[in-house]
Amino acid sequence: MNDLFTIDCGEILLREFRVEDVDAIYELTSQPEVYKFLPDWHSTREQRLTWVTNYEIPSNKEFLSALPNISGQNCLKLGIVLKETGEFIGFCNTGIKEELCEPNREIAYAISKHYRNRGYTTKAVKGLIQYLFNHTDVEHLNTVVVPHNLSSKKVIQKCGFRFNGNIEIEERTHSHYMLNKDDWKGENNH
Repeated sequence: MNDLFTIDCGEILLREFRVEDVDAIYELTSQPEVYKFLPDWHSTREQRLTWVTNYEIPSNKEFLSALPNISGQNCLKLGIVLKETGEFIGFCNTGIKEELCEPNREIAYAISKHYRNRGYTTKAVKGLIQYLFNHTDVEHLNTVVVPHNLSSKKVIQKCGFRFNGNIEIEERTHSHYMLNKDDWKGENNH
């Protein structure tokens, strides 16, 4: 992993994107189980290579260089990687969700259909939450999910997010969830 930023989450690691991840990200975001819930991630391989190289990796570097004061930073995009094999199996990101009122820092994630229902996504989201609340100036986190994405709702609830009502984003209803740092610390005794 060399000099790449990582968060140890037990069986998995969260680590910043690298160019070598392009094929795995492309394969993941080409799965209907992913792009039906995250249509903005659907792309060609060439688009994905451009995005990872020219936007996502530089954005990660900017985000990490601003620590702990990330309020002006947009995205940190981290791969979910199996610790034992190094296989890229998903992603867990944080960024600004423009459609939400401030504070509008969001967590978003996806996992390959081949690794669902093993607890990896919940571990990844909990790892990112812990990192953000313990090592940055973040006080509130959001996530949005389409109401029929029951798997995602389970992850969100296991991670302590509370339902905050429905909102319309791009003419689709989304369930909006929030997590407050003080509530999280109280529940997790940190």
